[in-house]
Amino acid sequence: MPASPRTARAINDRLALRLLQQEGPLTAARLKELTGLSRPTVADLVERLTASGLITVVGEAGEQRRGPNAKLYGIVAARAHLAALDVRTEGVAVLVSDLVGRVLAEASAPIGGEHGTGPAVEQAVALVERTVKEAGAEMPHTVGIGAPGLIDPATGELRDSTGLPAWHRRLVAALQERLPDARVSVENETNLAALAEQRDGAARDRDTFVLLWLGHGTGAAVILDGVLRRGASGGTGEIGFLPVPGTGGLPSATGCDGGFHSLVGAAAVSRLAAEHGVTGTARDGEPVGAALVREAVAASRRAAAAGAADRFLDDLAGRIAVGAASVVAVLDPGCVVLGGELGRAGGDVLAHRVQRRLDALSPLSTEVRAGALGGGAVLRGALLTARDRAQEELFAGPEA
Repeated sequence: MPASPRTARAINDRLALRLLQQEGPLTAARLKELTGLSRPTVADLVERLTASGLITVVGEAGEQRRGPNAKLYGIVAARAHLAALDVRTEGVAVLVSDLVGRVLAEASAPIGGEHGTGPAVEQAVALVERTVKEAGAEMPHTVGIGAPGLIDPATGELRDSTGLPAWHRRLVAALQERLPDARVSVENETNLAALAEQRDGAARDRDTFVLLWLGHGTGAAVILDGVLRRGASGGTGEIGFLPVPGTGGLPSATGCDGGFHSLVGAAAVSRLAAEHGVTGTARDGEPVGAALVREAVAASRRAAAAGAADRFLDDLAGRIAVGAASVVAVLDPGCVVLGGELGRAGGDVLAHRVQRRLDALSPLSTEVRAGALGGGAVLRGALLTARDRAQEELFAGPEA
């Protein structure tokens, strides 16, 4: 059955807005070319979207730069503000952007839970409020939060997880209370990192891949056929609990000691570096493990200092490959991205070493890539999801 005129207008409006989001400002003629719509239809939708406050004239194009055909239309960036949070065990990072994703303000601060859950939550919420104010916004339309731990697929809430600070779970409710008009959502940090790497990073050409998060903790995110997979309980990718050889024990339901985390978590990487005599100095809040990997990569490129660094990187690559091989055997993703601070610090040097080890362990062809966004991928992913949600709501046309 053909769409009603009302539904057709809504579809055309969303198509035009998505093009303006992806391409930036466009003329009406260029919109006609990209959408395949008739000139009168494009003129109508431009008038409609301008009247609704979603788009406006942002400049002119062409050599003459005058006349109606030269007008460049763009999304009204100030129509809504967005907030993104990266919640870690030791602190919070916040950024606030406009509707097209331009960052207006950002901040980070350590959050100590030693004084109690309430004060820790207040610290985090106050940081968000200050950053929103600095950006010149009264209230963010949407808040996206990335946090460690499991997200309950039925409720969308952060589940109580052993080893995570109690203030993590209280934070979402506190933000919703203090920002009552904002749409607040939380997602697992590794899942957000994978979404960011797919949109803006190392996996832009992949619909199916696995991201291994290598940072303070260890995790994985699975994207199959363009869809993020969370699992029945939200636990897809909890690879830190994966039983693997070489740990001297087994993980349990209450802790991942003895699992893959015990091979490649930050503490394990530091111990491995010490065994090989590799040292490193962290820069500007850089995690110690990332500093050690970065220094080892630099040393491996200097022939005179390569011995210990090469042995450390080879051993680390072998450990990472053990976990990667298990994932590949079950999912056959064709691509594994080494994300997180350690993945970025190791770069192509570490990725190539993991590739060699994985090729020897698995008959399934799998490309290993270094993540491009490092620890910043979580915050980027939180912003992308917040922007998608806000645009989906604001760009939605009238129902048929």
